[in-house]
Amino acid sequence: MMRDHKPISIADQVFEKLERDILSGKYPQGEILSELRLSGELGVSRTPIREAIRRLEQERILEDSGHGLVVIGISRQDMLDIYEIRLQLEGLAAKRAAASITDDVLSEMKEVLDLQRFYIESEKEPGENSDQVKNLDSRFHELLYSSRPYADTLISLHKKIIKYRKASVTHHSRAVHALEEHTAIYEALAAHDGDRAAEASLRHVENARANLADIIQKEG
Repeated sequence: MMRDHKPISIADQVFEKLERDILSGKYPQGEILSELRLSGELGVSRTPIREAIRRLEQERILEDSGHGLVVIGISRQDMLDIYEIRLQLEGLAAKRAAASITDDVLSEMKEVLDLQRFYIESEKEPGENSDQVKNLDSRFHELLYSSRPYADTLISLHKKIIKYRKASVTHHSRAVHALEEHTAIYEALAAHDGDRAAEASLRHVENARANLADIIQKEG
């Protein structure tokens, strides 16, 4: 799925920065934020901060308590629920993509897989390339979602679980297995085999959910 390259406004940049910081845990659940504080930390006027806050409230990861903006973030149960939703949608998205995927998209997918393999295999310490691996994982799924409605829904869900996705790929064995699962999806897509693509995609989500549940259990 190719995206148009459009200029990103300051408000969009602020929104993406704050969303990423909240979902990655920089601002923990329950922390109180303010327009003035965020304006100072990000070095921008309060106008784009105000616009970003409005969007974050719509995303339900910030809430106006009347005494300040409370970080809601994403709970552990939210994480598990997101995987339940993905189990309902990812197979359908993969099956649809198998019928319409182009050679250009397949070529980019192959490049993403090759880069994932490079970063995983070149690690000298577990997780040292986790940011690169996580970003490539996101890109692979963006390419998989050939339908805009599927993309809008599933990419948003991917963003919301960024903290746990990064924790997951920090474990070398899970990163290796995820690469193998991505490769199985890619091979099914290249063969335009919708049923096999759906099956491989669902297996990938099921394994990712099981790994997340294990991380949550260990965190207590």
